Amino acid sequence: MSSDVKNASTFEFKAEIKQLLDILVHSLYTNKEIFLRELVSNASDALDKVRFESTRGTEILDKDLPLEIRIGFNEKKKQITIADTGIGMTKEEIITNIGTIAKSGTSEFIKQISQAKGDTSNLIGKFGVGFYSVFMVAEKVEITTRSFKKDEKTYKWISDGLGSYEIQEIEDDKVKRGTEILIHLKEDEKEFAEKYRLESIVKKHSNFIQFPIFVEKEKVNNVAALWREPKSNVKPEQYNEFYKFLTYDNDEPLSVIHKSVDAPIQFNALLFIPKKYNDFFGYNRENYGLDLYVRRVLIQHQNKDLLPEYLSFVKGVVDSEDLPLNISRETLQENVIFNKISSSVTSQVLSFLADMAKNEKEKYAEFWKEHGKIFKLGYMDFTNQEKWADLLRFNSSTCNDEKELVSLQEYVDRKKDKQKEIYYVLGNSRQAINSDPHLEIFKSKGIEVFYLYDPIDEIAISSLNKYKDFDIKSVDQADLSKIEKMDDVVEKKDESEKLTKDDEKHFDSLMSKMKEILGEKVKEVRESKRLKDSPAVLVNPDNSMSGSMQKIMQIMNKDQSIPEKIMEVNKNHPLMRNLLKIFKADSNDNYITDVVKQLYESALLLEGYLQDPHELVGRINKLLNQSSDWYTSVKKI
Repeated sequence: MSSDVKNASTFEFKAEIKQLLDILVHSLYTNKEIFLRELVSNASDALDKVRFESTRGTEILDKDLPLEIRIGFNEKKKQITIADTGIGMTKEEIITNIGTIAKSGTSEFIKQISQAKGDTSNLIGKFGVGFYSVFMVAEKVEITTRSFKKDEKTYKWISDGLGSYEIQEIEDDKVKRGTEILIHLKEDEKEFAEKYRLESIVKKHSNFIQFPIFVEKEKVNNVAALWREPKSNVKPEQYNEFYKFLTYDNDEPLSVIHKSVDAPIQFNALLFIPKKYNDFFGYNRENYGLDLYVRRVLIQHQNKDLLPEYLSFVKGVVDSEDLPLNISRETLQENVIFNKISSSVTSQVLSFLADMAKNEKEKYAEFWKEHGKIFKLGYMDFTNQEKWADLLRFNSSTCNDEKELVSLQEYVDRKKDKQKEIYYVLGNSRQAINSDPHLEIFKSKGIEVFYLYDPIDEIAISSLNKYKDFDIKSVDQADLSKIEKMDDVVEKKDESEKLTKDDEKHFDSLMSKMKEILGEKVKEVRESKRLKDSPAVLVNPDNSMSGSMQKIMQIMNKDQSIPEKIMEVNKNHPLMRNLLKIFKADSNDNYITDVVKQLYESALLLEGYLQDPHELVGRINKLLNQSSDWYTSVKKI
């Protein structure tokens, strides 16, 4: 295109802008591709402005031009062009919008970018210097622009970013409305003049710009910004397609959350709950977060602050109208609007899950199976603790198998009349828990107990401390005096005779003997109120922490010592009655010592503290041998 240049003027950059450009040109950035995002965003803004002017009835130059962005490249010449049919600029606007950036706080920007470590590219744009990021890759830049105003001329802005820029007036009536930026790439940045590179950058950062973006003649941004569409206009297959595009998951999502919020802040969110949890071994824990957009422009991929970690299974995008377009990563967490968006998105997800739990129980059970473990990490979210607690699910003593789940509210709805506490127990399996001596009194009273199979279960439920008006306690922390007052629902004939007063005294002496045998291994030996079927059990002296939680804390602290315990014995158990008879006959019988040690180590084994089973096994064999000798002598075999 031939054109006549007239009225060329050269302008010097201010000293601080020279310093800024020197930093941009000579500093090393890990994400130089950000320059294209900035230029495309500027082009989108220009198109938005000219469309707005047309709605006002303003007379527009070249009003029939399509609103679009075109990116061209020349590998041999190492050149890129970014052209838009937007609002364009007058000479005064060129000087204001491009020639002067000090008004946006250049000094502060220079200070931050000089002190920053690592990837500082997200600072670009925060202080109005987004355009100047082009000099990270360019040795010279030419801007040709014509305003939408009919009487305005065409101007060219030229600079090498080293200290000055030139503005030329061009006599060429054939130049259309809009702006074209010609970038002469540095030798070591020629990769940006390749088609695949340009396409990948656009798809990564600007895929959802509302105006078509062409690289050469091919439209690149082909995926619609579904979150901007009315929910009623989006078909399920569109959601599925978008989810697969976003996550590379072959499955369809389990659920879709599509929200548009207008107050107190405006944002759109399109979120997905995957069918499967794919990080079973924890190798991919950092691969989470929502994509944050501002007016369709990607600001941060996988932002980890929009949702708390326990909701990290959620995939999707959040697009805000109220955040500044070029807000930096460093200021996101301090931004009041961002914090309100984060709070609202979290609330929206929890409300959606609550609705699923109420109206789609089978789907919620499927969700819990896949994502329940990570969800339990929400015990630190005190702001949403009530909503979180209502969504917890555990197995319980009323269930038929381990797969059945119970909510805290369901537990409360069917509690016993006098029951003021919610009880739980931790174990390796349902079978193991069912044989736990601590549960015997609860079974006899028909009191429901939550069965927990993972340490995180206990951390989660115990962190609540209270659900509505009910304290939450482990079975070994329960106030047995309250439980004893409840009626038995399991009728069991007590076949053991009541001990005489004399036998009661001897039983007290037997317990003293047991304490003497065990020594400092136990703090005390006492009669149990919780045991119905077992002869003995170990309990914590301090009720402030459950035995299982104590065990978890020891594992975390790599403490292998056996904590001090109280040994409780069931005086109605046949074994203890027989031991009493032997004790009355001969209090120093070695058999008593063997049985007491066996009872202690068996209880220790159930508690998970027995480290060396050799003595226990040897003693079992000895006792079995003695019993077989007795049996053969009685039967005279």
